[in-house]
Amino acid sequence: MSQKISPLAGKPAPKSILVDVPQLLAAYADLKPDPAVPAQRVAFGTSGHRGSSFERSFNEAHILAISQAICEYRKGKGIDGPLFIGADTHALSQPAFENALEVLAANGVQAMISSGGEYTPTPAVSHAILVYNKGRTSGLADGIVITPSHNPPDNGGFKYNPTNGGPADSDITKWVENRANALLEGGLKDVRRMPYAQARKAAGTHEHDYLNSYIADLANIVDFDVIRGAGVHMGVDPLGGAGVHYWAPIAERYKLDLTVVSEAVDPQFAFMSVDWDGKIRMDPSSKYAMQRLIGLKDRYDVAFACDTDHDRHGIVTRSSGLMEPNHYLSVLIDYLFRHRPQWGAHAAVGKTVVSTALIDRVAKRLQRKLYEVPVGFKWFAPGLFDGSLGFGCEESAGASLLRRDGSAWATDKDGLVPALLSAEITAREGKDPGELYAQLTNELGKPFASRVDAAATPAQKAKLAKLSPDQLKGDRLAGETIEQVLDKAPGNGAAIGGIKAITASGWFAARPSGTEAIYKVYAESFKDEQHLQNLLDEAQKIVDAAIA
Repeated sequence: MSQKISPLAGKPAPKSILVDVPQLLAAYADLKPDPAVPAQRVAFGTSGHRGSSFERSFNEAHILAISQAICEYRKGKGIDGPLFIGADTHALSQPAFENALEVLAANGVQAMISSGGEYTPTPAVSHAILVYNKGRTSGLADGIVITPSHNPPDNGGFKYNPTNGGPADSDITKWVENRANALLEGGLKDVRRMPYAQARKAAGTHEHDYLNSYIADLANIVDFDVIRGAGVHMGVDPLGGAGVHYWAPIAERYKLDLTVVSEAVDPQFAFMSVDWDGKIRMDPSSKYAMQRLIGLKDRYDVAFACDTDHDRHGIVTRSSGLMEPNHYLSVLIDYLFRHRPQWGAHAAVGKTVVSTALIDRVAKRLQRKLYEVPVGFKWFAPGLFDGSLGFGCEESAGASLLRRDGSAWATDKDGLVPALLSAEITAREGKDPGELYAQLTNELGKPFASRVDAAATPAQKAKLAKLSPDQLKGDRLAGETIEQVLDKAPGNGAAIGGIKAITASGWFAARPSGTEAIYKVYAESFKDEQHLQNLLDEAQKIVDAAIA
C-alpha cells in the first residue's frame, strides 16, 4: 500500500494512544447524534452500522433506533422465530447489547442471548441461525451481531443477519437504515423499550450455549482425526476477541496439540502491536498488528489468529511467516476442492473482484465454475446457503465454506474454520500452507500485487462508482492489450461500484472507499514487480482522467 507508515507501526502500543474506556462509555450514553448531520445518521456500509461514540456516530440513540427498525422489519416480513444475538469484546459492544435487548424484549421478540454472558463470534451466530432454521418453513430465526470487526478500540458496530444467516443484502439494510433515521428524527418516541433488568427476565429472553453448539459441530467441517494423527503442533492468538474462550475447549474436545498464546481480554487492546497508521487494529492479516504471533512462528508447525469478532483469519507458517490473505485463500481452495468429495461437481468457487487472479487459475485447473462478485460477503450468502458455492472468500481474509457433506455451515465469514483448516492441510500434505503456496505458484504463475489509495472528493468518488467501460480511453495497459473492462461482476451481474480492466498477465480495479475520502486502486501482475508498478501508475492516470 502507498500509505505513509507510522513510526509506531509494529511496536507495542504506547499508553498515549490507548482509549479512555470510561469516557468512551460516557459518550455512548450522553452524546446525542444530530440526524441533520450526515456523519451522525445511521448508515449501513458493507458490514452494518459502524462508528465511535466520541464522534456521535455510534451512540445509544443509534442502537435503540436500529433495534426498533429491525423489530419492525421482521414483523413486516413475518419473521417470528427467535433472534440470535451476539457481541464481541469491544468496549461499546456491551452497552449496545443491553440497549438492543431492551428494545427486543419490549417488542416481544424471542432473543437468544449467550449463556453466562460469553462473547459470541460472528460465525457462531450465523451457524446458530442455520441450525435452527434447518427443515423449517415457518417460525424462522434471524440474528444480530454487535461488532465493528477488527476496527480500533473506540469503535462500535451493529449488523443484522436475516433468515439465510448471512449479512443482510442492500434492500434490507436500506429499509432498516431509512426507518432507523426516521426514528432518530422523531426523537425516538416510537421506540418501544423496557429497563435492561426487566428485559433479561422477560418471557422471550433465553440463554443459548453458542460456544458448545458451535464447537460440537466443528467435526462436520474440519477433519480433526488427520490433525490429531499427524500430531500437528499449533498456536493460536485470539487477539482478545470474541472467540477467546473457544480455543481451549476446541483443543480439549478434539485432543489437539494447540497452545492458546493469550486469553487476555482488554477493551483498550493494550497488548496489541500498533498497525500501519499508528492506530490499534486487531487485523490478523496485518504484519504490524500480528507481531506477537509472527515472533513465535518457529515454535509451531502452523499458527493462526482471528480478528475481534473471529470472522477473519491470519495464518503464520514456519516457512513464510504471516501469509498474505490471497496466498492462503488460493492454497485453501486448491486443497478443499481436492479433499471434499461430497461437495458435488456443481459447487463453485466464490471470490470478490479484487481477490487474486491466482484463484481463477486454481478454479480452472480444478474444473470448477468461478463465481466473481462485488466486494461484500452478502453476495456469497445465498450460494453457501443452497450449496451452489463450495467456498466464498474476500481478499481481506474473510471466507466460509460448506460442511464436509456439502450442506451449509455458516453463511457469514468464519475465521475459526479456515484457521483450523491450515492444520488439516499441514497434516494431510506434510507441508505447511506457505510451502504449498510456493508449489502452487511454481505450477500456475506467481502474482505480484499491491494497492494504492489516492485522495478523492465526494463528487469524484461518485463519478468513479458510476464509471462505465466506454469511458476508459485507450486499449492498452502496461504494454498489453486490454482484454476486458468490467463495471459489473461476472458472477452475478451486480455493479462493482468502480471499474476493473484485465490483460493477459495482469489487471487493475479502482473503487471509491465507502468510509474515507479516498479511492483504492488494486493491481496484480503475473510478470514482475516492475510490471505491477506500471499497472498501478497507468491505472491511476486512467482513473484520474476519467474522474477529472
